[in-house]
Order: sequence, then structure tokens, then C-alpha cells
Amino acid sequence: MNFQLNDEQLQLRKTVRDFAQREIAPHVMQWDEAGEFPLAAVKDLGKLGLMGIVYPAEYGGAGMGYVEYVTAIEELSRVDGSVGIIVAAHTSLCSNHIFLAGSEEQKRKYISRLATGEHIGAWGLTEPGSGSDAGGARCSAARKRDTWVINGTKTFCTNGHYADVVVVIAVTDKTAHTHGLSAFVVEKGTKGFRPGKKENKLGLRASDTAELIFEDCVVPAANLLGKEGDGFIDAMRVLDGGRISIAALSLGMAQGAYEAALKYSKQRKQFGKAISEFQAIQWKLADMATEIDAARLLTLRAAAMKDAGMKTTLESSMAKLFASEVAVRCANEGVQIHGGYGFIKDYPAEKFYRDVKLCTIGEGTSEIQRMVIARQVLKG
Repeated sequence: MNFQLNDEQLQLRKTVRDFAQREIAPHVMQWDEAGEFPLAAVKDLGKLGLMGIVYPAEYGGAGMGYVEYVTAIEELSRVDGSVGIIVAAHTSLCSNHIFLAGSEEQKRKYISRLATGEHIGAWGLTEPGSGSDAGGARCSAARKRDTWVINGTKTFCTNGHYADVVVVIAVTDKTAHTHGLSAFVVEKGTKGFRPGKKENKLGLRASDTAELIFEDCVVPAANLLGKEGDGFIDAMRVLDGGRISIAALSLGMAQGAYEAALKYSKQRKQFGKAISEFQAIQWKLADMATEIDAARLLTLRAAAMKDAGMKTTLESSMAKLFASEVAVRCANEGVQIHGGYGFIKDYPAEKFYRDVKLCTIGEGTSEIQRMVIARQVLKG
């Protein structure tokens, strides 16, 4: 059981950290205030191989594993969670669904451009009326000769306005509940498909979250992804990997919030000494550091198991649940340690506080994670 990153992984971490400090950090507040999608930075991440880090070189990827992937997501999110979630949704949802369920032809056609960052990907599962109950989807796809006609709306789709490729899950058999869902690849510019409302969000404001609207959207039969009726099953497999990336996203923002609080506690003086010398502050820092370390171990375990080809439903949910709730606690304590300065935008504490909450909601709420974990442990 080796808990240390190897030399190559450490070099990757340094590369991503240097990039984040140089190309992302100076713009974080500007992007956040304006709700500006950092397209140029995302394209640069593609050139670094970080938009397809887990995919084989034959498909344009970097040929690395999930341990490297979560390391990269953590480092990006440590500086700006918006960039972390852009890469995570692109890689572990859209691209991963095509990689897991797609035909060889589909993988060569789509992954090759997604992995290099030439194309940006989005994934549509959630609808206005179906969130945790994904089986309650109403967006439909009807077979018409050698095409499928898609009608409906998806919501909360990360990268929605900027996606060149979207994977959408739609109902193809209304009588079969979750076994009546199928997945389709829809390309930007397809007639009848358009992004809708851009959400005005509490946090992660530089990431684009949008509706996807399908009105008699016709796609070729060849765009069916996987088998008809297997869309929900494949989506759950995709989420096993996606939850590892949300754990890494959480971990990065928790680390960023902790480092900001630690730095401030050494600089801020009250009653004649740095507040880091007060036991009340020391205990907060000790709890933050310990919980972050525990979250990192859970996340790396899930990633290592994924790389070993093992099923990670339990471990992914544990990592996602714990890391996301740790991130919320650390961001909260980070604001508290900053005091009044934690409430203003001159310091990073308030942004971490706003950003982290999504981690306990996206890709399965904390309540859903507890249900998943309970089912797995009860199977025994």
C-alpha cells in the first residue's frame, strides 16, 4: 500500500500547479465577477494533455490513469474550482460515456478531438423535473427510419454553451422506466438543438451551467451510444468515475481554503500576537488539515482501484461524500478564521465558501451518496 505519488506523478502535479498559478490565479476574481468562461485557459489545458488525461494515446489522450487525473483536478481546483469542474465534466462525464459505451468508430471520431481539447464536451442527464430520480426523465427520443428525433430539455449542464459534443440521455421506451433510457451523441450545430438559459449561480461562476433544448432534433441512428435501453446503466457506470473527480474537485478547494486560512492566521495579529498562536485557531487548522488528508486518501484509493480495473461504486461514493462535506466545513472555518475579512472579496475565503457547496449536490447529493453506500454495504 503505497500512499506516495511517484516521480512522474509529482512532476505532473508541479506542472499543473505552475500552470494554475501562472495562467489562472491572476484572473480568478475577474472571471468569477463577470461569469466569464475561461476558454483560452481551457484550450491551453488541452495542449498540455489535461483534457484527455485518462484516455489512451491512440485516441489522442495522455495515456495516464485516474491517480494522475485526480492530482490534476485537485491542483486546478486549489486555485479555481470553476476550471476544475469544467475539466471534470468534460473528461469524466461526456468523454468517459463515449469511451465506456461507444463503438470503436464513435471513440475514434469523438474522443480524438475531445481528448486534445479541440472540442469541449457536456453531458445531459438532469432535467427540470428529474434530478436525484434520474429514471424520471421526460426528454424523449423516437426512432424514425435511420434517425432518432429528440425532444425535451436538460438542465444544469456544465459547459452547455461551449460544448462541441453533448451526450444526452433520453427516454426511448416509456414503459421500461430506467431500462427505457438510451444515450445519444449530439453535435453542436445540429438542427433542433441549442443551449438555453445560462444559470446565474452562487459559486463556480466562471463555469458555464446551462439548459440544453431539443426541439425535433434529428440525429443519425449511428449516434446511439451503447445499446438501446442501456443509457441509465451506462450513466451509473460513468458516475462511478465522475464522483471520483468531484471528490478531487472538493479536495482541491478544501486545500485552497485551508492554505488561505493558514496564511492569514500567521499574518493577522490580535491582542499583541498572531491569531495562529491562539489554541482556538490552532484546533480549527488541525481539524482542517486532518480531514483534508483523510479525504485525499479516500480519493486516491478510489482512483487507484479505478486504475486497477476494479469496481468502485462504494469507494467513489465514499470519497465524494466525505471530500465534499470536508470542503464545506473547511471553507466555513476558513471564513471564520478570516473574520470580517472572510466576508469580503479582497480575500479568497468567501469565494471558496461559495464554490464548495456545489460539491455536496452535483453528481449525486450527499443524501444519494449515503443511499448508494448503504446499498453496497448491505449487500455484504
